[in-house]
Amino acid sequence: MKQRLVLSLLALSLGFSASLPSGAPEQNGMSAERLNRINGVMNKHVEDGDLAGASGLISRNGKIVFRATWGDYKPDTIVRMYSMTKGVTGVAAMILYEDGLYSMNDPLSKYLPEFGKTLVGKEGTDAAGKRIFYTVPLDHPILVKDLFRHTTGLDYAGPKDETGENVYRKIEMTGGAPLVSFDLAEATRRLASAPLNEQPGTAFHYGYSIDVLGRLVEVLSGTTLDKFFEDKIFKPLGMKDTAFFVAEEKWNRLATLYVPKPEGARGIQKSVAPAQDSFKTKPNLLLGGAGLTSTLDDYARFYQMLLNNGQLDGVRILSPKSVEMMRTETLGGMPHLGVLPAYAGFGLTFAINPSPGKSGEPASEGSYWWGGAAGTSFWIDPKENMFGIFLINILPPNNQAAQQFQRLAYQAIQ
Repeated sequence: MKQRLVLSLLALSLGFSASLPSGAPEQNGMSAERLNRINGVMNKHVEDGDLAGASGLISRNGKIVFRATWGDYKPDTIVRMYSMTKGVTGVAAMILYEDGLYSMNDPLSKYLPEFGKTLVGKEGTDAAGKRIFYTVPLDHPILVKDLFRHTTGLDYAGPKDETGENVYRKIEMTGGAPLVSFDLAEATRRLASAPLNEQPGTAFHYGYSIDVLGRLVEVLSGTTLDKFFEDKIFKPLGMKDTAFFVAEEKWNRLATLYVPKPEGARGIQKSVAPAQDSFKTKPNLLLGGAGLTSTLDDYARFYQMLLNNGQLDGVRILSPKSVEMMRTETLGGMPHLGVLPAYAGFGLTFAINPSPGKSGEPASEGSYWWGGAAGTSFWIDPKENMFGIFLINILPPNNQAAQQFQRLAYQAIQ
């Protein structure tokens, strides 16, 4: 463990990161001694069997002040990002927004006509008290902004049809990351054929909204989602290890996917789910909500761009006002149906902290964040000019390591 710590600190001092320049913590308002507490906490997780490996990075004032790996992770380990894909899709859609190709208040059916006849699923009881399922028309259309903020009425579980059967199962779209033979265009048509869970614009309901936003990117740009990402985001930012699959020459760098041991047993075990190997080949369905794989350094470049109000190393991806839109609360008191904490706000693909008092965590008011199903997480804090990334691959995560990482980062501010 001491050797790994020495190597991590040596890498930091030499500017090992290919993504961003390193800086001494004290010169950027951070305590090196307090940052080192992170190593003790993470090494304990590894020793206890809660983590096989993890990596973390903290940047302040545009400089990496902490960057380390634990267990079997290396600096270039590739992980399954799952829902940390969503922010990339949001940025892609905002690029097209800046091109004047749509308005946030446009009906989605203007660009994806299949949503012009979508209905809303309802449940009730008949005169005999029997449970029944039925559909009703939309009160108003799905708007483009509903895709960004998960207020379309789509979710991941799916509603029931008139017979009580799960609709998403019938259209092969259960689970949030289905391995199917059809592409994003077909997936979107299938989702549009299913009833929504609620009337659009009435509740935050986490689900396929961002995947449909990915399809909107394809339609408006005239190219596939992976190519748009590569041409407009990854290449300009120098994100060389981010893609919808891991090429064969990089398979040795792909993190092992773990799952918690059966209930009652402590620790983790290797997953036998298809996701263990499915990310080694290009999928038919490019999911803008869950499909990317990447590394610590690549995503650091992406988040530094956002913290810099849309630019990095002289390359501008978005205007400052577009980034401001993405990190501004949009829900206005709507109900939160799952995933999003009651205290949090939500912008355009990102959750927003209203205040440390409400969240119970030290993150500043206006900081924004999200995570992935296998335990990856990030936060960006404009007030402190800092961001952090924490990467593991446990589906679902069975420990508090990500929350501890963020908490320990904030307590190191001087």
